[in-house]
Amino acid sequence: MTQESPGTRVSTLELFFDLVFVFTVTQLADSLAHHLTPGGLLNVVLVLIVVWWMYSGYAWLTNAVAPDTPGRRTLLLAGMAGFLVMALAIPDAFGAYGWVFGAGYLVVNIAHSVLFLQAGPAAIGMMRTLGPLNLLAALLVLAGGLLPEPWRHLCWLAAPVVQVAAGYLHPMEMHRISAGHFVERHSLVMIIAIGESILAIGVGVTGMKLTGGVILAAVLGLCVAYYLWWAYFADGDRRSEHVLARMEAPALRARLALNAWGYAHIPMLLGIVVTAVGIKKTLGHAFDDLHWGEALTLGGGVAIYLLGHAVFLRLLHLPGATYRVMIAALCLATAPLGHLLAIAQLAAVAIILAAGAIAEDIPRVRRSGLAAAIGDFGRNS
Repeated sequence: MTQESPGTRVSTLELFFDLVFVFTVTQLADSLAHHLTPGGLLNVVLVLIVVWWMYSGYAWLTNAVAPDTPGRRTLLLAGMAGFLVMALAIPDAFGAYGWVFGAGYLVVNIAHSVLFLQAGPAAIGMMRTLGPLNLLAALLVLAGGLLPEPWRHLCWLAAPVVQVAAGYLHPMEMHRISAGHFVERHSLVMIIAIGESILAIGVGVTGMKLTGGVILAAVLGLCVAYYLWWAYFADGDRRSEHVLARMEAPALRARLALNAWGYAHIPMLLGIVVTAVGIKKTLGHAFDDLHWGEALTLGGGVAIYLLGHAVFLRLLHLPGATYRVMIAALCLATAPLGHLLAIAQLAAVAIILAAGAIAEDIPRVRRSGLAAAIGDFGRNS
C-alpha cells in the first residue's frame, strides 16, 4: 500500500454503500421511537457500536483497496446486502430476528476480510490479527441472536469489547491512510445521517393538518438539523483533513483516524438518532406538554451530538470544543421547557444552537478579515 492510497475522491459506489448503511440509522431511530426507555436506548447503543465498527472498517477498506474491478464491486455489493439485512432486522434484533441480524453481520465481516486481503502483503499481515477478532465479534452477535437472556445481551456486550481490543492489538503502522479520501468518506456519511433528522420531520407531520403551528414546528426542526450540520461542517472537515494529513508517521495517523473518526463519531451518530426521535415526538405534540423522556430526548440528543464533536475537536487539537460543551449543557437544560410546551423547547434548542454558531463565527470572521487585509497590504506594498 502506498502512503496516499487509491483514489483521492470517494466513488459513487462508496456513496451508494453509505446510503445503505444510513438505512440502519433510520431503523435505529424508528426502534428508539417505539421503545423510548433506558433499555431501548441501551439496545440502540449496542447495535450502533457494532454496526459503526464495520461501516468504519469499510471506510478504511476502500481507502486502501479501490472498488475498481468487477470482483471487488461484487464483494462490496455482498457487504451492502449484509447491511440491508441487518437494517431490516433491527426492530427485532433482540427478539425473534436476532439471528437474521447476526447472519447479515457475519456476511459483512467476511466480505470485508476478503476484500482487505487484496490490499497487498502488509494487509495480509495485519488481517492475521484483525480478521479473526472481527470474525469473533460477528460470531458473538450471531450467538446473541440465537441464545436466550441473559446470554443474549452478554454476547452483545462482549462484541464491542472485542472490537475495541482489535483496534489496539493489530499493527496500526501497517495502515496507509489517504487523508483526503478518508475524511471525505466520513463527511459524506455524516451529512446523509443528519438528513435522517429531516426525514423525522416528514414522518412527524404525516397525517397532520398543516396549520401554521405545525409548519412553524417543522421549520424549527429543520433549523436544529441545520445547526447539527453547521457544528460539523463549518470549516471543520477541511481543517480536520489538514490535521490528519500532517501526521506523517503511519502508526500515529492510523491511531488518530481510529480515535477521532472511529470512536468519537459514535456519540455523534447516537446524537443524530436521539435528536431525530425528539423532533418526531415534538412535531406530533407541538402544542402539548411532553413526557420527561421525550423532552430529554430532544435536548439530550443534541447534547450527545455536540459532546461527541467536542471530543473529536479535542483529539485533533482544533478550537471549538468548549463552545460545544457549553451549548450541549444549555440544550439539555431545555427539558423542563418541553415538559411544559413541546414547541417552546424546540424553539429554545434552535435559538441556543443559532446563538452558539454566531458566537463561534465572530472570531473566525475577524481572523479571515484580518488575513485578507494583511494579504491586500502585502500585495499593494
